[in-house]
Amino acid sequence: MRPASVDISVDKRGDAWRVALVLTLALTLARLVALFLTPLELYPDEAQYWLWSRDLAFGYYSKPPMLAWLIGLTTAIGGDGEAWVRLSSPLLHAGTGLILFEVGRRLHGPRVGLWSAVFYALMPGVQLSAGVASTDAPLLFFAALGLLAYVAFLAGPSMRLAAACGLAVGAAFLSKYAALYILLGVGLHLIWSPQARTCWTWGRALGAVAGLALVAAPNLVWNALNDFSTVSHTADNANWRWDDLFHPVEMIEFLASQLMVLGPVPFVLLILGAFAALRARASTPEADRLLLSLAVPPVLLVTVQALLSRANANWAVIAYAPAVVLVAAWLLRDHRPRLLWGAIAFQALVAVMVLVLAIWPPLADRIGLGGAFKRVRGWETSAHRILDAAEAQGPRTVVAADDRFLFNSLAYYGRDRLAGDDAPILRMWVREASANNQAEATSPLTPELGDRVLLASTEVRFRHEFVADFASFSGWRDVSVRLDPSRTRDVAVGLGRGFAPRPRDPVTGLPTPP
Repeated sequence: MRPASVDISVDKRGDAWRVALVLTLALTLARLVALFLTPLELYPDEAQYWLWSRDLAFGYYSKPPMLAWLIGLTTAIGGDGEAWVRLSSPLLHAGTGLILFEVGRRLHGPRVGLWSAVFYALMPGVQLSAGVASTDAPLLFFAALGLLAYVAFLAGPSMRLAAACGLAVGAAFLSKYAALYILLGVGLHLIWSPQARTCWTWGRALGAVAGLALVAAPNLVWNALNDFSTVSHTADNANWRWDDLFHPVEMIEFLASQLMVLGPVPFVLLILGAFAALRARASTPEADRLLLSLAVPPVLLVTVQALLSRANANWAVIAYAPAVVLVAAWLLRDHRPRLLWGAIAFQALVAVMVLVLAIWPPLADRIGLGGAFKRVRGWETSAHRILDAAEAQGPRTVVAADDRFLFNSLAYYGRDRLAGDDAPILRMWVREASANNQAEATSPLTPELGDRVLLASTEVRFRHEFVADFASFSGWRDVSVRLDPSRTRDVAVGLGRGFAPRPRDPVTGLPTPP
């Protein structure tokens, strides 16, 4: 695949590589400093991933295992502090940017490689993801590795490179099932590119499939042995209701959110460039065909998903590894330095703001952005107030949470107090007929433990159902936590006795009326 013609001022690979490496290392160092200085607590999903890492397996209720394995590694090195739980994310993002440098260099030359790395490093979605424990970081790392292997394969097809493609996609699959978009993108590329089709033989295709199967198989076996819980949970996230299928506002909100995931200029260019390529299909350069085939399907399909139901802002993030290379190539090919520097300046400003606010959250309160941090504050105080109330009831009091966020945060921030023979026993109240999350599946409250239970609640709307599963209840006591000058988290506790869950409706699975 020949590189497209571009104006290269950094015309040596070594020069461009050194600049990309220095910039990546400097930004990663800044992120690591912020990671170890921030007072922001673990988001409850991060606490859940930490909890999974205490019991390493080939799968978990709602996610594949890669992130739990990474947290297990980093916390084994440095301990269970928040920074060590999150440590793999900035390191993986640094690696991803450098891999994309090489992708850009191979497709278009050193200058595009450099700007690909810069666009990725400063992508707003990466700014946020680098500061939390998230499945997006390993997904993007292995997806970028798979992209590099595929670019190398197209330049010099071999069984070894075909297998490398499969292995990388398999590792991405173990990070997040969104890796399957890669297969769709490769299929689209083969349809669009006769040159790509000539690279594949049946033997090479089997080699790629074998590599993918080898890595993905343990998780598939785990799912088969656990009622396909992760697959079912992922499918349930679609949440399609045939009587309520069209949500244009959700679609618009999703598309608007992508401006602050990829960045305003890159995202608009991606959309406009995709339409232009569609109109000029036959004349689209080979490198553009490859990158568009991998970038467009996730954005398009998640946009449709948002229209039919809802979509989180990061559900199409796998598209943006190839997208940053594509956008960098377009900007340089079309000689648009002002647009390029404007995009970089805006995203660099976002990066600085994220780092400053992470280190000094009170500034966010002062400028009206405190709500952005409400989900990473107050959990430690909540956990200790609840455990204080449990210990006041005597040894081995059962604590039952009515919300998985509360359960996960209690498990993490109460980890020392929940250890020992006389420590409180943490359990999860199961509201419906069957488990809907990992806590309900692995640590349900049962009648055998229901003689004396401290109910811990953040779900005001379900409290009457929670209480109705007990023979007697002492009443709620408020232990709410202030998050910032204008927000609190509503938390209440109360002592219940005689846990005997009421029947659940056989159709809906919900509790029958008390």
